[in-house]
Amino acid sequence: MTDPTDAELAARYRPRLEAERDTLVAASQDTADARKPVELDQSQQGRLSRQDALQSQAMAAAIETRRHGRLRAIAAALARIDAGDFGWCEDCGDFIGQPRLDVDPCAMRCVSCAS
Repeated sequence: MTDPTDAELAARYRPRLEAERDTLVAASQDTADARKPVELDQSQQGRLSRQDALQSQAMAAAIETRRHGRLRAIAAALARIDAGDFGWCEDCGDFIGQPRLDVDPCAMRCVSCAS
C-alpha cells in the first residue's frame, strides 16, 4: 500500500480539523459567562451557593484551558498541512498511518515513536 499524497491528506483532514476548530471556538464563546469572576456578595447569595458558583467557574476555566490546548494542536496540524509535513512522524519521518490520523488528526508521531 502506498502512502497518500499531501493533497490527499489535506483533502481528508483539513475539513475535519477546521470543523473541530470552529466548534471549539464557538463553545469558548458560548461559555464565556461561566468563566467570569464570581460575585461574593453575601446579601445576594448564601455561602453554599457561592461555593457552588466558584466550583462551576473553576471547572469552566479548566475546560477552557483544555480547549485552548486542543486549538493549539489543531493550528499546528493545519500549519503542517500547509507546509506539506502533515502525516509524517516528527521523530523518524515515517508515515504516521491513516488509522492513527483518523483517531487524532493532530498526531505528530507514529505509534512506534509515541510509545
